[in-house]
Amino acid sequence: MKSDHGKVVAEMNSDIEKLVEEITERLLLRLNQVEVGGDLTSTDPDQGASYCSPHHLACALNAGAARLSLPWGQAAAVTVDIARYIDHTLLKPEATRIEIEQLCDEARAYQFASVCVNPTWVREAAVRLLGSSVRVCTVVGFPLGATLPDVKAYEARRAIFDGATEIDMVINVGALKSGDDDLVRRDIAAVVSSAHEGCAIVKVILETALLTDEEKIRASRLAREAGADFVKTSTGFSRGGATVDDIELMRRTVGEDLGVKAAGGVKDLTAAREMIAAGATRIGASAGVRIVQEAAGAKPSTPPPSGY
Repeated sequence: MKSDHGKVVAEMNSDIEKLVEEITERLLLRLNQVEVGGDLTSTDPDQGASYCSPHHLACALNAGAARLSLPWGQAAAVTVDIARYIDHTLLKPEATRIEIEQLCDEARAYQFASVCVNPTWVREAAVRLLGSSVRVCTVVGFPLGATLPDVKAYEARRAIFDGATEIDMVINVGALKSGDDDLVRRDIAAVVSSAHEGCAIVKVILETALLTDEEKIRASRLAREAGADFVKTSTGFSRGGATVDDIELMRRTVGEDLGVKAAGGVKDLTAAREMIAAGATRIGASAGVRIVQEAAGAKPSTPPPSGY
C-alpha cells in the first residue's frame, strides 16, 4: 500500500511540474517581444497594447497562445493575419442554435479572435469551442445601454460564469449626453470590476452614431479612466456603424494603451483594412468568413450579410 501511495504522489508531482512548465511557456509566449520591421513590439489585437499588470498577466494565462500584431500606425503598410482581428458576430434576436453552432465552427476553422453572441448562447458557444483558441465574447446592457450599473455588473459576472472571456458593454448614452460623466464612469467601472475579477476583458460600446465628436472624446476618456480594455464604436443596432473618422478619433483619444474595436457595417476586406489602418485592433463583423476569403484571394462563397 505504501508503495502504491508513493507512486501516486510521484505521478501527481510530475503532473504538477508539467502544468507549471506549460503555464510558464504560455506566459512567456504572451509576453515575449517580436521584432517587426526593425522595431520591437508586443502590441496585441486582443489587448490593444502590451501590459504587465497582475490582471493582464492572469489574462495571458487564461488566453493561452500569444496573438501578436503590428502597432496600429504600421498596420496599413503590411499584410496582416486578418482573422486574428475579427470577432465573428451573430447578435440578431432570432438566431437559432444551429446558426450559433455554425458561427462557432466557422470561428474555429478560420481562427477568429472570438465569437460574439448574446448572453443566452454563451454556455453553448463555450462548450462548442472548448480546446480552441477562439474566445467567447458577449454583450451587456445591449443594445440600448440604459440598464442600471449593478444590473450590467451582474450580467457580466453571470456571462463569465457561463464561459465568456470578453464583455462588450454599452454605455449609458443618455447619461453621457446629459453631462453626467460620473454616472457613465461608475457604470463602466462596475462592469470592469466584475469582468476583471473573472479575468475577462471589457470593450466599451460608445454608439458613435448617436454622439457628437466632443461626446465621443469624452466617452473614450471615461472608458479609459474606468479601467476598460477597449473602446468600441457601435452596437450595429443603431442608425450607423463604424467609420474611419471615428476610429481615428478614438485612437487619438485613448492612445496606444487601449484597444479600439470597429463594429457595425464592416462587410468586406477593404473596409476591414481601412479600419485597421485607422487604428482598430479588433473588428466586429458578421461578414468574417467573407473577409478572410477575400484576404486569401478566394471568391467569397456568400454575399455580404445585411446585419451587424
